Amino acid sequence: MNKRYCFTLDLIPNDQLIAEYEEMHRKVWPEIIESIRSAGIQDMEIYRTGNRLFMLMDVNESFSFEQKSNSDAANEKVQEWETLMWKYQQAVPGAKPGEKWIMMNKIFALNNECQ
Repeated sequence: MNKRYCFTLDLIPNDQLIAEYEEMHRKVWPEIIESIRSAGIQDMEIYRTGNRLFMLMDVNESFSFEQKSNSDAANEKVQEWETLMWKYQQAVPGAKPGEKWIMMNKIFALNNECQ
């Protein structure tokens, strides 16, 4: 059974940095794509309005947040990418120190009830 997660994150409100961030995401490093796919993430989309980002992540039954975190911590290229992304990103209000993407709670679904 597949599952969908939704996350939010803010960008630094600077037009030049936002443009650079979008450009980086038009050519994401192959090692990053591989780390995403190998974790059991089947699809991922990021949307932006102003400096707010919204990410949809569809995962298969093999996906685990703990395994993804451990794998990322051991992957030099992922760490390099994440460090680079902090140039553009800032935590949303209420995030813990060092916390990036914050999982959102589903509050409505047209075709099924929320859990």
